Amino acid sequence: MATSAVGAPPEVVTDLLAELRNVRFEYVAWSRQLRAGPTRRQRASIGLEGAAATIRAFEADVVPGLLQTADYARHLLRRLVAFRGLPDDVERGVRARMVRQEVLYDPDKQLRFLLTEAALRCQPCPRAALRGQLDRLLAVFGLATVGILPFDLELPVVPSHGFWIFDDRLVLVETLSAELSLRDTDDVDLYSRYFNVLWDIALRDETARQFIVGLTQELAGPGRR
Repeated sequence: MATSAVGAPPEVVTDLLAELRNVRFEYVAWSRQLRAGPTRRQRASIGLEGAAATIRAFEADVVPGLLQTADYARHLLRRLVAFRGLPDDVERGVRARMVRQEVLYDPDKQLRFLLTEAALRCQPCPRAALRGQLDRLLAVFGLATVGILPFDLELPVVPSHGFWIFDDRLVLVETLSAELSLRDTDDVDLYSRYFNVLWDIALRDETARQFIVGLTQELAGPGRR
């Protein structure tokens, strides 16, 4: 039956089925993951991040969840619930996201967060909440390593979508409709190389801190609310 369905001889079908079994990715629709609200997915992240020895996160348009203030996270989750028509468990989701951040204080973990300037300027929240978020980033420089890619930096590759790498064994990629889990060695190596290329040229330490201070002052300037 499988042979007639694909129009191929039995040995080809056998090879195709073997390849299918070896596919190293998973596609999970957000409609499935979020049907009860965002809290369940936040709690799943607690286990994943807690078990990982190394985490590398790249975000092109938002501050990573592990670095978010409760206020910033609350606005993000409210918008998510409203856009997708989800059950409103925003406050529980915020609390779960804050629990996730306990990994920042684990001395045995190696954490790297790479953000574009767009991620720092994007306003999924009021300006006051964004200023609070930038202040929070300044506070975490002693806890986790943060790299910034400013607009005027010449880039060897083009930043596209965000992704998270766990222990060089798993890459999570979020799209508008689903979350992709990539485990194939070639995929993980590709994302690792992409991250490292950008990390090597990113602003870090004092230069990154000064950059964020400048953005904070800009938001607090005359006429800003």
